[in-house]
Amino acid sequence: MDISTRSLPARSRPRARRGDRPLVPFLLAAGLVVMWSSGFVGAELGARHAPATTLLAWRFLVVGGLLAVWLLFRGPRMRARDLALHAVLGVLAQAGYLYGVFAAAEAGVAAGTSALVAALQPMVAAAIAVPLLGERLRGRQILGLAVGLAGVGLVVGSDLLRPGAAPWWAYALPFGAMLSLVAATLVERRTRPGGDLLEALAVQGGVSAVLFTGLAAATGTLAPPADPGFWGAVAWVVVLSTLGGYGLYWANLARTSVARVSALLYLTPPTTLVWTWLMFGDPVGPGALAGTGVCAAAVWLVRGREHSGSRGATRR
Repeated sequence: MDISTRSLPARSRPRARRGDRPLVPFLLAAGLVVMWSSGFVGAELGARHAPATTLLAWRFLVVGGLLAVWLLFRGPRMRARDLALHAVLGVLAQAGYLYGVFAAAEAGVAAGTSALVAALQPMVAAAIAVPLLGERLRGRQILGLAVGLAGVGLVVGSDLLRPGAAPWWAYALPFGAMLSLVAATLVERRTRPGGDLLEALAVQGGVSAVLFTGLAAATGTLAPPADPGFWGAVAWVVVLSTLGGYGLYWANLARTSVARVSALLYLTPPTTLVWTWLMFGDPVGPGALAGTGVCAAAVWLVRGREHSGSRGATRR
């Protein structure tokens, strides 16, 4: 599967593929929400056993090693241009984004709060995509993005005032992570690098492995702890968050617009709260339940007419 379709302009590229309707897009969207939310849980889980740099270094050493073996077996097929673009995407979407999220968890920012800040990504990405990429937003989509922002505020607003909250500067870390992901999303949509999904993840994971291994070695945190919980956290973020989360993010982005993919991230704060309730026993209050409903309504507003719009785009 190609990550991009360079032969068609951004506004005329079909937004859905024949045979995709209706089950495949739903499964891709639902899988993205669940797997992307697992990253925030993995950050909190790993922070209980090791520094963020240790977990991130070993996360990408494992991912990069697995995918490098696969590429060596298959043989290189990616052009130099695509290789360079995926390296840039790796720096922005994986190294920059994940360091902000994991460092925030290490500083004491709750997983739900990081998910809230990351959920601002749809507003920023959609606002920039309109003038930069020529994508169009209907009034229904603008309303949905605004409603989603209100929903994530309901879900995790109480966490901002909880006793023992992280220092104020720590909340800048997930904000910077969000901006890094926005930049990666727009670079991918603007340049449309070639290569299939595993090739892209291999290059991006390899770049992240070099960066995080160097950072961990420079800070004296490369040696992993002799703790089974640490390796459980590594397995969690490798399988669910990296291969699952990033794979589904790029797969969804290849089939639809930035606004529609970004809108799905509005569901990550309430989903993260469910993860933390199941794993850590964190309570889910009435505000979280109300916010979940609001977030679902926001996604419906943004994505509700995707299939009919896709048919029209295909006919044109």
